Amino acid sequence: MRCPYCGNADTQVKDSRSSEDGSAIRRRRHCPDCGGRFTTFERVQLRELMVVKKTGRRVPFDRDKLARSVQVALRKRPVDPERIERMISGIVRQLEAQGENEVKSEGIGKLVMEGLKGLDDVAYVRFASVYKDFREAKDFEELLGELSGEEENGGD
Repeated sequence: MRCPYCGNADTQVKDSRSSEDGSAIRRRRHCPDCGGRFTTFERVQLRELMVVKKTGRRVPFDRDKLARSVQVALRKRPVDPERIERMISGIVRQLEAQGENEVKSEGIGKLVMEGLKGLDDVAYVRFASVYKDFREAKDFEELLGELSGEEENGGD
């Protein structure tokens, strides 16, 4: 693994640990040239997924982009990082398990919304406002009405 600080191709693994859900290996690395320390993650990838955008354009699936969008929705929210990582890993596993090499961006958005609903209502509303392209306050009112209606019915 190349050092992100100096570019040295010969870094050393100092510690390896499995993630809590076993979906990744976390490696602490050290560069003997510059002394830099950094962390890498190793994950299993079952297939190369392509995302089909609303415009029809196809782009390679990017787990990091998915994680960034989830992090934006969860910004300044009290959610354990391990729960976030489990949610993201679960979404990726669901996408890979579909058996298709192409997934629609809308399908990814729905999975993220389902996951966020279980993690944090505020993050769910934040993500929904972008995903569903809210334009007016009534759009928020309708979503909040749906949320409070589900809570009154025991979450069903």
